Amino acid sequence: MSTIKINVVLFGIGNVGSTLLNQVLESQQFFIEKKNIEVRFPVITNSSLAFFEKDGIKNNWEANFTNASIPYQINQIIDYIKNENLENVIVVDATASVDFVQNYIAFIQAGFHIVAANKKANTLHQDFYKEIRQNLKKYDKKFLYETNVGAALPVIKTINDLHFSGDKITKIRGVFSGTLSYIFNRFSTEETTFSNILIDAENLGLTEPDSREDLSGKDVARKLLILAREIEQEFEFSDIQIESLLLPNLNEENTKKEYQNNKKLLDKPFEIAKITQFGTHVLRYVGEIDIETKKLQVKLVSEPRNSPLGQLKGADNLIEIYTKTYGEIPIIIQGAGAGKQVTARGVLADVLQIANQIKIREVVYN
Repeated sequence: MSTIKINVVLFGIGNVGSTLLNQVLESQQFFIEKKNIEVRFPVITNSSLAFFEKDGIKNNWEANFTNASIPYQINQIIDYIKNENLENVIVVDATASVDFVQNYIAFIQAGFHIVAANKKANTLHQDFYKEIRQNLKKYDKKFLYETNVGAALPVIKTINDLHFSGDKITKIRGVFSGTLSYIFNRFSTEETTFSNILIDAENLGLTEPDSREDLSGKDVARKLLILAREIEQEFEFSDIQIESLLLPNLNEENTKKEYQNNKKLLDKPFEIAKITQFGTHVLRYVGEIDIETKKLQVKLVSEPRNSPLGQLKGADNLIEIYTKTYGEIPIIIQGAGAGKQVTARGVLADVLQIANQIKIREVVYN
């Protein structure tokens, strides 16, 4: 069987994007030998510059980008791909930009598949969410985003398989933030302050650049919304009840400097919450979808230490999926829920899934 070339147009070369490039370079020969798939990057961009690959320039993308990148507009990239007659094009969105997702429909209409680590497209207004899917169907293109929830864990795929096999999902509950998992797992077992653990998490690169984004609960809420929509529930972000971990006097209205200098204000309320729990319970920050009551909640709860959520370690995520078929015993998915390596690997898995589908179609039609 001949090798099929997959052209990946990469937007975003931060932690996830740069790690993805390096993972492909490391494994390229493996993909060719085992899957007959060659993954190429004809275009690599950051927010303002793009590198267009020239023949013979490979395996040195960082130097190439530094030396030969130029300002670009989205329509120039679409035109370049068409003029070069590139086939089997997959756009990878490794940005976190809400503005960038507005280009998705133009990409689909140009004949490109999309793989996204960026959650924004799936959490905007329902009208935009539906418009993307209508265009995917019309132009027969794929949009995969497994890493939107749980890094590389197969959460979206499992929920999709259950729902579209006719099982009725009744509740989804769990720890969806690797950042907050790390913080509360340590806080539950160590005699140290909440702010000290938060600062450690920041220094390890586990938080967003501004950790208020994690503490606000908005990231967990976005993941809940994505899962609810996967099972065809028409919710908006504003429908989610979010219990922020920030304080009335230390929140998103403060300057970043004020927040950085006053993290110790978080210590007393969390210490009180810790010592006033029942028995051997521990604090966990969870997201929950209850289909029966139509409630989406993000909240701090007290869990028995010997429960699945109570036994979490490190920065693991744990998601419980309750269905009519499985009854009171949930399906549990657990594993690393954060980190550039696992997220990039999840993006790569989505790229290869689309590549396999393209390969099968070529075999069928040839």
